Amino acid sequence: MSALLDVCDLSVAFGDTRAVDGVSFSLAPGETLGLVGESGCGKSTTALALMRLLRGARLGGSAMFGGRDLLALDEAAMRRVRGAEVAMIFQDPGTALHPLIRVGDQVAEVVRAHLGLSGGDSRARALDLFRKVGIAAPEQRLRAYPHELSGGMCQRVMIAAAIACSPRLLLADEPTTALDVTVQAQILELLRAVSREAGMAVVLITHDLGVVAGMTDRVAVMYAGRIVESAATDTLFARPAHPYTRGLLGSVPALDSGWEEELATIPGSVRTAADVRGCPFAPRCPLASEVCREAPPLIEGAAGHLVACWKAA
Repeated sequence: MSALLDVCDLSVAFGDTRAVDGVSFSLAPGETLGLVGESGCGKSTTALALMRLLRGARLGGSAMFGGRDLLALDEAAMRRVRGAEVAMIFQDPGTALHPLIRVGDQVAEVVRAHLGLSGGDSRARALDLFRKVGIAAPEQRLRAYPHELSGGMCQRVMIAAAIACSPRLLLADEPTTALDVTVQAQILELLRAVSREAGMAVVLITHDLGVVAGMTDRVAVMYAGRIVESAATDTLFARPAHPYTRGLLGSVPALDSGWEEELATIPGSVRTAADVRGCPFAPRCPLASEVCREAPPLIEGAAGHLVACWKAA
């Protein structure tokens, strides 16, 4: 199947700092890709770069979508794509939603801007979307302000705005952050149902490996602005090849672990790729040696399993 989105050598720089350094991946129609890694690895920056929402950043590489390079479109053309064909659920709905505009009007605005519906029709469409995403008492919620809604309800409003124009690609940035476990499960099930119904491709950005295991077809692991491992979800969980991936999986507490059992950790903290010579994970890696002073390329193994590590074997 031909790719819906084909990202090649994407880079994002702020001044002398590269937040994203040579990221490449592709996404087929209807496929869900999990983008995982610690905070500061460049996951959200990658999504914001694809949406062209990073002011003052230098973008490099290409992101081909429907025969167009998203990184090369002028702002007028990008405004026609953004929200209509490529939509995004932002990490914190409490700040992404305008605090002084009723949530129904915010969703209706998306419909008016891209579908050209009148005020009455756009409001009716917003009401239908509120029902679709499971907002209780939708007629009443249309007139609510963001501060009058719970975190879960605000997230549902964000999802309603994102799917309002039936986009082909949805970027979901930590869609369950700061929500309790029950609401997390409801939001994830809603995303799964919406993507299947509309045949949308989804890039799911998260640090929750449990969410990745249950929601995605493939996983790309990011570290210091680079993808260090990529594989089908089942393959990556069964046979992680990169030391960083193994560290992430090893740090997840087991349900049968004892109260006094020490949790596994990865020593140190994330540094930008420019801070180290060679492999960016080498300062934290238990397997690092002299050969790791050279940056490893992404090497393809069996069944499209990619890993950037000299010691992957």
